[in-house]
Amino acid sequence: MLDKRVISKSLIPENKTFSIKQINEPHFDPTFHAHPEFQLSYVIKGEGNRIVGNSLQPFHANDMVFIGPNLPHVWKNHLSYFKKDSQLDTSVIVIYFHNNFFAEEIYDKEEFFRLKKFFLTSNLGVEITGETRDIIGGMMFELLHKDGLESVILLLKILDTLVLSTDCRYINEFDEAINYKQAETERIHKVYDYVIKNFDQQIRLEKVAEIANMTSTSFSRYFKTRLNKSFSDFLKEIRVNYACKLLKDDSISIETVSYECGYPSVTNFNKQFKSVIGLQPRQYRDNFLNLI
Repeated sequence: MLDKRVISKSLIPENKTFSIKQINEPHFDPTFHAHPEFQLSYVIKGEGNRIVGNSLQPFHANDMVFIGPNLPHVWKNHLSYFKKDSQLDTSVIVIYFHNNFFAEEIYDKEEFFRLKKFFLTSNLGVEITGETRDIIGGMMFELLHKDGLESVILLLKILDTLVLSTDCRYINEFDEAINYKQAETERIHKVYDYVIKNFDQQIRLEKVAEIANMTSTSFSRYFKTRLNKSFSDFLKEIRVNYACKLLKDDSISIETVSYECGYPSVTNFNKQFKSVIGLQPRQYRDNFLNLI
């Protein structure tokens, strides 16, 4: 049966034009899901892997993303956030507003041409960085304490800043490739969930294909089509992204990092890590420590 959280009910109260909230929890909601509202998220605290449509990327504090309607997404914290004795926590500010935030005819007016284009391409997902992220982040904190018409004016300022910015990049390349059906969203969520929980162990393609209710050959083809990468590359990126987190703690040996990320062989770990990052694990650690 389809998880009810995959396609959610309205995230905005009926008497509001938009919704903003700061969410402080031990970890983010781990469900791969979609909803009909636009979403602007600003991570204040937390680390893990961000999946938006076809894209898998690591995230950490200051991650800011704009998501168009019905684009599947999840911010999945590292496994350490889910341990019973974990002292870790997360914080994020999220804005939701309706697809019909403005009347349809207003988008044909000259003043709204840029905004219309931005909204139309937001189904690719948009990452915001640099000075724009800092400015909008400050406005989002301010918006938490605004209400009435003043809050709507500030939201418009945020959107105007986004539209005029050169600090934005599309997260996905092909809009057609990220139009998931509900059944597909559930299938991908099950696969993601299994991999995130078990990447530190041996993962067989046959097992993952079984979870997706497909043959190994069909699953490999399906996964490559949906994410533009093989399942083995996806698994490698999950493991290496987690390794990057562990390598920042110089009290953890390279051998332990290798084992914790699902690589019993340190030699293989070094090879796989370099294929993704371009550096050996020890070089990555040294570079990070030299920046502190």
